[in-house]
Amino acid sequence: MSGETRDYLSGFRNHFATEALPGALPTGQNSPQRCPYGLYAEQLTGSAFTAPRERNLRSWLYRIRPSVAQSAYRPLELARVRTAPVSEAPSDPNQMRWDPMPLPEQPTDFIDGLLTVATNGDAGGQAGCGVHLYAFNRNMEQRFFYCADGELLLVPQQGELLVRTELGLIEARPGEIAVVPRGIKFQVGLGTGSEAARGYICENYGSPFELPGLGPIGANGLANPRDFLTPTAWYEDAAGDFELVTKFGGRFWSARLDHSPLDVVAWHGNYAPYKYDLALFNTINTVSFDHPDPSIFTVLTSASDTPGMANIDFVIFPPRWMVAEHTFRPPYFHRNVMSEFMGLVHGVYDAKAEGFLPGGASLHNCMSPHGPDTVTFEKASSVDLVPEYQGDTLAFMFESRYVFQPTTAALEADFRQRDYVNVWQGLDARFDPNRP
Repeated sequence: MSGETRDYLSGFRNHFATEALPGALPTGQNSPQRCPYGLYAEQLTGSAFTAPRERNLRSWLYRIRPSVAQSAYRPLELARVRTAPVSEAPSDPNQMRWDPMPLPEQPTDFIDGLLTVATNGDAGGQAGCGVHLYAFNRNMEQRFFYCADGELLLVPQQGELLVRTELGLIEARPGEIAVVPRGIKFQVGLGTGSEAARGYICENYGSPFELPGLGPIGANGLANPRDFLTPTAWYEDAAGDFELVTKFGGRFWSARLDHSPLDVVAWHGNYAPYKYDLALFNTINTVSFDHPDPSIFTVLTSASDTPGMANIDFVIFPPRWMVAEHTFRPPYFHRNVMSEFMGLVHGVYDAKAEGFLPGGASLHNCMSPHGPDTVTFEKASSVDLVPEYQGDTLAFMFESRYVFQPTTAALEADFRQRDYVNVWQGLDARFDPNRP
C-alpha cells in the first residue's frame, strides 16, 4: 500500500472494516466457528471492557496465526531507555535545551536508536508520559516491537518512516505524525530515498489521545476528524527466525517467533494506528492583540482525572499569519503549572533568535520561567507591526500536568546546551519612575 490518502480510510476513532482478501471478514458475527481462509479470530482491546460506548476501543483481527504462537519472553537490556517513575537524578527546575541528537555512524535500527530524554507520572499508574528521541539508519528486518506501557506518538524530523503494523502500512514524513496504540505490533524502516531518520516520540501512559473539545470555537477549527488516516488491511505470510521485542512494566523483553506477526488479513473496529498531516491543521490565532495561549494549537489531548488539566497535550506551532496590533507578538515571559517539552521539525521558532535547532529540544518544567531570548525581545519590542506571514516554521510541544524528570543520559549528553540560561542575559532593568 502506498502512503497516498486514497489508500487510507479517513476519520478519527471511527469503526473501520477492511480486508486484504475478498471475504476475509466474517459476516453476521465477530468470531464464527470457522473463519474464512482458515484464519484465527483475535480481539485486541484498548480500553476496559466496561468503558462507556463512546470510549470503548477494540478491534477484531483475523490473522494467519494467533499471537500466542511464540516463545517465552526473556529480559532484554536497552541501556538508554527509561520509564516513569525515574529517580536517577533530582527533579531539576533549570531550563534545559539540547542540540539535535547525532545520527548513528554504525548500523542502528529504530529500537537500538532510542534515547529517553525525560519521563513523568507513573507508567504503572497509567499517568504521565515518556519523551524519547530516535535516530536510526537501518530497517528493522527480523525484529518487531510493541509497547504495553503506552501508546506511541511519532514525530518525524528528518527522513521518512515506513511503519509496518499488524493492521496495515503507514508512511510518515517530516510534517506528519503517526500514532501506534498500546499493544499493536509493528516494524519501523526507512521510507523511499531516506538513508537515516531522526525524530521524537511521546510514549503516552495515560488515556489514549483524542481530539480536544472546540468549545466557543464552534464546529470548525484545529484538527478535523476526516484528516486522520487509518491504514487498510495488509498482511505478510513469512516464515523464519524473528524476534518480538516488547516494553512491559518499564523493562524490555524478547521472544522468538517462527513467523512474521504482521499476518492480519482482515480487521474491523476502532482501535488502530493512524497518521495525520500537520499542514491540515486549521490554525486559530489572534486578530486583535496579545499572544494567545498555546492551548489553541492543540492537535491531540490525553485527558486526566482533573477536568481542564491534560495528562498530555500535543501542541504545534505551524505556519500562520501574525497580525496582532499594539502588542508584543512572540510568546510572553511566563511561568505556568504545566510542564513543556518542545521540539522543532523545521525552520525557526519565533521566540528564539538562535540555538533552538531543527531536531533539537527544550524542557521548561512547572513554574520555571521562560520566554523570548534577549535578541528576540529587543527586536519584537521595536519592530513595525505590519501583517507578517510566518511560513518557515513547525515547532511542537508535549505539555503535561506532571513535572518532567530528565534522565542521566540526557543530562550528560554531549549535545546538551549547558549554557542555555545565558540566552536571557541582557534583560536588564529598564525601569524609570520619571518616564511613564
